[in-house]
Amino acid sequence: MLIAAVCIRLGFWQVERLSERRAVNQAALTARAQPPLQLGAGADWTAGELSGRWVEARGVYDREHEVVLRGQALQGSPGVHVATPLRLAGSDSAVLVLRGFVPAADAVRADIDSLNEPGAVRVRGLAAPIGSGGGQPVEHAGRTSWARLDLSALRERSPYPLLPVVVRQTPDSSLPRMPRRLAAAELGDGPHLNYAIQWFLFGGMAIAFAVLVVGRTRASPGRGPPSA
Repeated sequence: MLIAAVCIRLGFWQVERLSERRAVNQAALTARAQPPLQLGAGADWTAGELSGRWVEARGVYDREHEVVLRGQALQGSPGVHVATPLRLAGSDSAVLVLRGFVPAADAVRADIDSLNEPGAVRVRGLAAPIGSGGGQPVEHAGRTSWARLDLSALRERSPYPLLPVVVRQTPDSSLPRMPRRLAAAELGDGPHLNYAIQWFLFGGMAIAFAVLVVGRTRASPGRGPPSA
């Protein structure tokens, strides 16, 4: 019965997680439904104001300070993500643009030299806050790859002010084939409902075991002492 109680409590915990997930998804949908924000001169945006919003920006890519995120995968194929600072038109600031996925056999050393998009470009995508810590940049064969985006480390290496978000550029047929642009992440319920059902089933099985096996064993008459 103790095992059943623990399983049922874990099931309700997953139900609570599902409710939280749906609330976050609803907030994200509300943010996505708003008109896109224009990033440019005179706009001192915070991560909270931009997070989850569609944004548009114009500027020139600075490939000298490009960031390669190792250990990525797309549809089962290993590779890297390429994030490039966009020097905003009419501003001394830049915003990091996640341009997309590039295949690499070892998920580290991708051929990115030819991924040029020269001149002024227009970018549209979803903004997401950049966390701090855990970037772990590693240099190999003259190239640096990162485990994840790290705002503090990126700003230390950047020669210009960097906005606290990364723009996940949306796919567009007018863009080069590579890097492969990434569609906006789907807002699903995640595994919480399935986990809740599993825990409730485990709890029910524990109760059934207690009733059918343990209870029956206790109800069975004990054997008397052996006859002389």
